Amino acid sequence: QVQLVQSGGGLVQAGGSLTLSCAASGQTFRSVAVGWFRQAPGKERDFVASQDWFGALKYYADSVKGRFTISRDNSKNMMYLKMNSLKPEDTAVYYCNADLQLPFRPGDSWGQGTQVTVSS
Repeated sequence: QVQLVQSGGGLVQAGGSLTLSCAASGQTFRSVAVGWFRQAPGKERDFVASQDWFGALKYYADSVKGRFTISRDNSKNMMYLKMNSLKPEDTAVYYCNADLQLPFRPGDSWGQGTQVTVSS
């Protein structure tokens, strides 16, 4: 199972940008699909973005399409979520995930979560 450790996040004003990072351990990371999910207070965890092992196929939730970009660097065992034009409704705890079934069925490997707060 892939171990995931997240970094990044924090407080930003509406319209601003943030990048989340997720460091993975284990050789299997390079051969699995990865993704990001988020959970707002009182709500279920929702799909945000995902990509295949090679990075060629990418999927996004409609709510973030055109504003968020998922990427990965298999040589460094890293994955990223670049978030632009942030809105208050993007406020949530964000989780990285590995070994998911594309486009949005999560695998068993989760990061610890990181808070993103967007002020209006």
